[in-house]
Amino acid sequence: MTDTPAKLELVGSRLFGKWLAASGGSIALTTYQAGKIFLIGLRADGRLSVFERTFERPMGLGVGQGRFWMSSRFQLWRCENFLDPGETRDGFDALYVPVTGHTTGDIDTHDIAEDANGRPVFVAIRFNCLATLSERGSFREVWRPRFIDRLAAEDRCHLNGLAMDQGRAAYVTCLARTNVFEGWRDHRRDGGVVLDVASGEVVAAGLSMPHSPRLHNGALWLVQAGTGEFGRIDRATGRFEPVCFLPGFARGLSFAGSHAIIGLSRPRENRTFDGLVLNERLAREGITPQCAVCIVNLRTGDVEHRLAIDGVVQEIFDVTHIPGVRRPMMLGFRTDDIAVTLRPDPLPPA
Repeated sequence: MTDTPAKLELVGSRLFGKWLAASGGSIALTTYQAGKIFLIGLRADGRLSVFERTFERPMGLGVGQGRFWMSSRFQLWRCENFLDPGETRDGFDALYVPVTGHTTGDIDTHDIAEDANGRPVFVAIRFNCLATLSERGSFREVWRPRFIDRLAAEDRCHLNGLAMDQGRAAYVTCLARTNVFEGWRDHRRDGGVVLDVASGEVVAAGLSMPHSPRLHNGALWLVQAGTGEFGRIDRATGRFEPVCFLPGFARGLSFAGSHAIIGLSRPRENRTFDGLVLNERLAREGITPQCAVCIVNLRTGDVEHRLAIDGVVQEIFDVTHIPGVRRPMMLGFRTDDIAVTLRPDPLPPA
């Protein structure tokens, strides 16, 4: 267990630990602002376990079979669990090791997911497309919107979110349907769309900075970061149905049973968040924006639990639930542990 960084405080609400235990898993979150990945689990006595590692600009997270994927400034990491089921080390029941780092270049990788073959599919924001790994290149384009006329490193529409359905890319979110360099910036308030990957058609429009689309229990969920709302899309009508308001810039969404796990950040002091309904509502109600992980009951819309984060961390980029792992740890590159932690694969029996 490593010490958490100086001037950093993570405080769970009164029943957060009990909910985390009942969820049957743990939580991973990234913050590129502080250059950290945090693994949140529970100790044997029920207290929170907070394990952190340092990477350069960690961003997207994606959970696979016994592993997770994480993007950093110019790489995509595959982190494998070196412990077998039932095995523990120093009280931890998972030891994630970054066994492969693919150099993608700085393409601003956001959402990541595994397809049916265990390959990563990820959002390459600078190139306005979905991508996967390439044997010889930085990445291989998988899909892009019809209104993007060519593969160009111009972040034209800010394609940022990916929802998978049975191992296939199903929906994406874009902040605008624009085909010029950073054209989305002029449409942050109501230019956001959800696109169907199979057909290329618009499923929903008029959204404010939509992020983190996910399919769960037959519904298409997402957050509107520009309004602070979490909700679902009626795919028949394209209407956004809000479930709750969240007092911060919402980004990063995962699920554990009947609850959503959502990351909240304090809005940056720059023009990216100017003129949004979120800022107007926070000012009108006299609310200070929060940096936290919120646990929302999908049936009631209540924010039932919260992990508040204060100090050096002001932004959360992504958050995900790791099912079946109670207390995870991870190796980084700043100690010798990664040099001496080995898991060889022997020859199979004759």
